[in-house]
Amino acid sequence: MADMRADADPVRAAHEKRYLKSEYVHIGVPVPTLRKLALSSVKTKPTRDELVALAETFWDVTDDGRPVHEARMAAGEVLAKRAALLEPRDVRLAERLIRDSVSWVYVDHLAEKVVGALVVRHPDLGTVLDEWVGDPYMWIRRTAVLALLAGVRAGNPDLDRLDRFGDAVIGEREFFIRKALGWVLRELSKKDPEWVVTWVEPRAATMSGVTLREAVRRLPPEDAARILGR
Repeated sequence: MADMRADADPVRAAHEKRYLKSEYVHIGVPVPTLRKLALSSVKTKPTRDELVALAETFWDVTDDGRPVHEARMAAGEVLAKRAALLEPRDVRLAERLIRDSVSWVYVDHLAEKVVGALVVRHPDLGTVLDEWVGDPYMWIRRTAVLALLAGVRAGNPDLDRLDRFGDAVIGEREFFIRKALGWVLRELSKKDPEWVVTWVEPRAATMSGVTLREAVRRLPPEDAARILGR
């Protein structure tokens, strides 16, 4: 924390706090600096237990009884950096942090780089995502969808779950769920536009605008125009 405070910028802190509508304490450390400081703590490869302890220590930092934004960001950074050390049981650590989150700014990194990475390495953990996609907590549902990004980017997309999860959340009213589905479809369209066209086109009329716009953003222009025209 002392290293972080050395790079404090009160103007940035105030702007970031307003932008995120945050109740947390903000120090105002630029993201590249924050990432560098956080990752320096795991430059020497820790054990799995050391990594988990460090992430939990960062996460639980408070100032005047309130969580510190930069410390929570640092927790996500160290877990993502050393995700290969994590074990299947650590999906529950990620769940605890996500359930304790109140913003995409903490959730999204954990969703793809920690939960998604675990599922890619341990496919049986996909059953956890099956539970989460119907969870009452919106950020857990968003995580279930965004965790699929790891497989998409690795060239091994879980198309069965994307199909099922897409249909499960297509009627969502939450903006962050609608956006998440569109984001995954957009990323998949870079590698498999045919699948995305086949999935999106018959659902275009029932899809939210934000989901549809994201889904077609990287499709061939003729496909995007046809789908949007429907």
